[in-house]
Amino acid sequence: MEYKIALAGNPNCGKTTLFNALTGSSQYVGNWPGVTVEKKEGRLKGHKDVVIQDLPGIYSLSPYTLEEVVARDYLVNEKPDAILNIVDGTNIERNLYLTTQLIELGIPVVVAVNMIDLVRKNGDKIDLDRLAGALGCQVVEMSALKGEGGMAAAEKALELAKTHKTGELPHVFTGSVEHAIAHIEESIQGRVDDRYLRWYAIKIFERDGKVLEQLGLSPELKKHLELHIADCEHELDDDAESIITNQRYSYISSVVDKAVKKKKAAHSLTVSDKIDRVVTNRIAALPIFVAVMLLVYAISMGGWTVSIGTHLTDWANDGLFGDGWFVPFTADTDAWDEASGAWEEASAIIAAHDAGESAAYLYDDESGETTTLAVNEETYQAALTVAEPDPSDYGTWVPGLPVLAENGLTAIGCNEVLQSLILDGIIGGVGAVLGFVPQMLVLFLLLSILEDVGYMARVAFIMDRIFRRFGLSGKSFIPMLVATGCGVPGIMASRTIEQERDRRMTIMTTGFIPCGAKMPIIALFAGALFGGSAWVAASAYFIGVAAVIISGIILKKTRIFAGDPAPFVMELPAYHAPAAVNVLRATWERGWSFIKRAGTVILLSSIILWFLQGFGFVDGVFQMVEDNNDSLLAAVGHTVAFIFAPLGFGTWQATVATVTGLIAKEEVVSTFGVLFPGNLTMDMAAAFTPIAAYSFMIFNLLCAPCFAAMGAIKREMNNWKWTLGAIGYMCGFAYVAALMVYQLGGLLTGAVSFGVGTVVALVLLAGLIYLLLRRNKYEDRPLGARAVSAAAK
Repeated sequence: MEYKIALAGNPNCGKTTLFNALTGSSQYVGNWPGVTVEKKEGRLKGHKDVVIQDLPGIYSLSPYTLEEVVARDYLVNEKPDAILNIVDGTNIERNLYLTTQLIELGIPVVVAVNMIDLVRKNGDKIDLDRLAGALGCQVVEMSALKGEGGMAAAEKALELAKTHKTGELPHVFTGSVEHAIAHIEESIQGRVDDRYLRWYAIKIFERDGKVLEQLGLSPELKKHLELHIADCEHELDDDAESIITNQRYSYISSVVDKAVKKKKAAHSLTVSDKIDRVVTNRIAALPIFVAVMLLVYAISMGGWTVSIGTHLTDWANDGLFGDGWFVPFTADTDAWDEASGAWEEASAIIAAHDAGESAAYLYDDESGETTTLAVNEETYQAALTVAEPDPSDYGTWVPGLPVLAENGLTAIGCNEVLQSLILDGIIGGVGAVLGFVPQMLVLFLLLSILEDVGYMARVAFIMDRIFRRFGLSGKSFIPMLVATGCGVPGIMASRTIEQERDRRMTIMTTGFIPCGAKMPIIALFAGALFGGSAWVAASAYFIGVAAVIISGIILKKTRIFAGDPAPFVMELPAYHAPAAVNVLRATWERGWSFIKRAGTVILLSSIILWFLQGFGFVDGVFQMVEDNNDSLLAAVGHTVAFIFAPLGFGTWQATVATVTGLIAKEEVVSTFGVLFPGNLTMDMAAAFTPIAAYSFMIFNLLCAPCFAAMGAIKREMNNWKWTLGAIGYMCGFAYVAALMVYQLGGLLTGAVSFGVGTVVALVLLAGLIYLLLRRNKYEDRPLGARAVSAAAK
């Protein structure tokens, strides 16, 4: 027999940490049927017959959000054998609101008081026996972060599931309210499962629309029950839903007074509150956030000698997917650098001499500088005497995958076409993307740490202050935060926004935030043309935020998006040390999703790109071409390249990379990997000027997302006009932004001369300023934002 245990609790109560600890690697992630809320379930360690169902984090079983609807539909319709309710011990009063509702379902409940270590640290005491007696169910203590008590709590829940033993329902309601609920129970008995009788009666008293629709009560019975409800409302001078809420909190307050002893005075500040006074300060909050994100990008994507991500990516690109690498501490690197540098200079001089050129150029991708070498008969003859160094003479050398593959293919006599497909198409295309995985993993690791510590929740609160000024709710930042990993779940996370206009605006702007798939684009250009500058990498993130804010200002001044943003109420969890398991799991899930795309979509696309750029019509004959400028791909690219010429990248290669980026954003780098099969960094530096590269990067970061994200937009909008409008808006905004960057930025740097493009850019800039500054005739007084600290009382 299979047992189902539902894991329920408030957001930030430690439920995810416990779920990971209980299930380990035996987890299944998907979406709930018919909705885009994530569904997680897994098998309890050591119990193959026990399924742990992780419900969305909710505050109540009222149908206000999609998560609450999903959770209660599962509990009522799927009828799990037991519920393991995780309660944050540092904020027990708020958490018990959901607990009382879960107990009323008539399903066996075990309450696990989490963060008990913090409770003790604060000097507080929770009498578990008194709490259990008041709630009528078993209560245990645990610390999910430290891995204490979680399995014991699950074992107790399993024990109850096997015996189907439920406790006595707590006496939450009093007086006429209890009398009315009891009467409703009698009236609907036999119409619902006896276990859920109490819960249904309370929901009818609250006039819950979904429950009333489900039960289909006769008009006579509805009228009869309505009289009892109306009598209570008249007696207590309040509406039914507020009556239930007030009595529930009154009961919880009495339970907490008896079972919980607080050591600290109510006015004293916790460590979290003291930190929040600094990091959420109205003046200091934004500079601190900018500094934190700059540090994150500097460590992960370059700018410092300590940039872990850059060093790892250099190894992946130049070593694993390049010529090879030395085993650490085995090589004379100074001697090797000198010998390989001399060989590079000699090769450049010989190539330039054979091409009839008077100078050769060497680009240093570390310093970003280009060295000019004189080419004459003397330097040419000297270059001929330089022998190619053998790296094995300087240390223990491990050949890269392309070298091993080429040697293997040559050994088996593989023909030229198949060799080109494997080396230039598959390894070149996929390898160009996978080479940036180390940087992405470091970035995801740092972001996961910030999320687990609790700082990213503060960022949402900080951004609410900014967003609200420009017509967006702080709730819009949550999908954008999710989108830093992937745009698809970010777009789906917009479901938590109640107001339709705010939700649609969030969907239209979430794609502006750089997702994981866009990170290789940033890394490639930052490394190839800006010396790995952390400022360039970090600016991409803040340009995305700026695009969101500018869009909010402009769109909120239109009729279809006008109106006050939805109020933003969120919990700020107490700061705590990050759990290594949670951080590593989140990092791996994001990274593995990216790697899987490289092995499927990008692999297939790289093969197609290799074919299109490797074959074409020469003198009317279809054949493999030596110069990819004669290829089918070049012919297609040349046809539409004029569209991007005003943006500074009107070459067919850049055009093709932009178009393939619509399939998957990683395809931009993969395309360049196929089109520039030599030294990718050097070829990129030769193909783009810095201002054109920045324009290309901005356009590809802000334009329409990948096909998968477009599909998510269609599902969430549920309307083709809105979907096409959203995609069109993103592409148009990206084009205007990139045009102004190239034309005006190029004018300032001297890379672009004044012309028609500059005039158009100035006109667009003036139009943008007008749209930003014009009066909003739909303006209403904005609502304030509130945040509640989990530790504050």
